[in-house]
Amino acid sequence: KITGFGAFQEGNGGGGSGGEGRSGTTFLGTLRPGTPGPGGYHVVSRNNSRGSSTPPRKAPSSLSRRGGSGFGGIVSNPRPSFGKDSHGSSNLTCHKCGEQFAKWESVQSHHLSKHAVTELVEGDSSRKIVEIICRTSWLKSENDCGRIERILKVHNMQKTLSQFEEYREMVKTKASKLPKKHPRCLADGNELLRFYGATVQCSVGFNGSSSLCISDKCSVCQVLRHGFSTKKQLNAGNGIGVFTTSTSGRALETIELYDDNSSPRRALIVCRVIAGRVHRPLENFQELAGQTGFDSVAGKVGLYSNIEELYLLNPRALLPCFVVICKS
Repeated sequence: KITGFGAFQEGNGGGGSGGEGRSGTTFLGTLRPGTPGPGGYHVVSRNNSRGSSTPPRKAPSSLSRRGGSGFGGIVSNPRPSFGKDSHGSSNLTCHKCGEQFAKWESVQSHHLSKHAVTELVEGDSSRKIVEIICRTSWLKSENDCGRIERILKVHNMQKTLSQFEEYREMVKTKASKLPKKHPRCLADGNELLRFYGATVQCSVGFNGSSSLCISDKCSVCQVLRHGFSTKKQLNAGNGIGVFTTSTSGRALETIELYDDNSSPRRALIVCRVIAGRVHRPLENFQELAGQTGFDSVAGKVGLYSNIEELYLLNPRALLPCFVVICKS
């Protein structure tokens, strides 16, 4: 179930966002079970009689979850395990295609080249929801499906999912030790839905392609391969953290395209983020130096105290879920 984008709770130093006092919450819809989760790809034992995953768990009714790896709905949360072949050697199996590997590095390389993303086709229920989320902030002249070239569902590695959940627990633990308790931080680390503006220069997702390119100019593939970075990027980042927005329109505005005959296209990465304790907007980001206890910084606060721009101080706070590639 997708409701809203969260609001800035405290105007004096930051707390959670999207608390009980939020105004203007709108129900948008639900995503089908398992979206995006590991997407059927994980490491299993070839001799595992229990199957490839633990029993499904029902997620909370809102976008935020208190655990697991999905984006709403019922998902499985498989754990990597090892099996042994007839010679007694350990092996790792790709659940997606059944291919066997001896090293974890080989599994990761295989995943990034074969199963990193899948395209959501026209009529897919998850695609419809993502379209609604993206189009709510587009101008009327742009508010049509024709602007979207394709939508990809991201299949994160179990390692990435684990790091995201570990970071959530760390934020919750820190929040529990503060004199002033912030309900959203204690509940789920203050999880929000955010947009990250990026560029794509390859054919990822086209004609069923699930392979990520290695070009350092293709920021979509760089993020999906290596994760987000707090370094200054091509989307209004200033080195303080990973820049995200509450609306797709604002994220698209921040993307800088360079005319180098490579014809990059704009793209949106729809993310789950652990905002944690949010610091109020700063005139000078140098003011943040020496302050502790904050996990993100509000860049711009809009109507109803909605955080339009948010800097995540730790890259592990973001989990990419979908990639929306726009037409040139």
